[in-house]
Amino acid sequence: MKKLRSFFKSESTEQTPAQPRPEDRRVQPRFTTQFRSTFSGQKQEGQGRTLDISVGGCKIESDNNVMQGAKLECRLHIPGLDWPLRIDEATVRWVDGNTFGIAFSRISPEELAKLKTILSELEQDE
Repeated sequence: MKKLRSFFKSESTEQTPAQPRPEDRRVQPRFTTQFRSTFSGQKQEGQGRTLDISVGGCKIESDNNVMQGAKLECRLHIPGLDWPLRIDEATVRWVDGNTFGIAFSRISPEELAKLKTILSELEQDE
């Protein structure tokens, strides 16, 4: 997992927005990322770049339009994993231009364990 360190950086942001954005209300540690993601649902498919991730969701940048409230199945192509991390269902919580935030609403216990392990190791590496 040491080779993941270059792909993840702990996010430190200065909070001075006029109105807090939905993603600023998060309670879980979030890590800045740069890896490929794919998503599908409601008669659409797309790909993008995962910009940050936590145990409960992530932010994706994509040229594909998604609607707030849409349910998606996602694959997160995390370096170091043999197969993409599979999120069975995620809900689009907000959309801002070409980025959107998703909350993981259904993930298998095995995939959740992988995600927690990755995030835990990244947190220890800080």
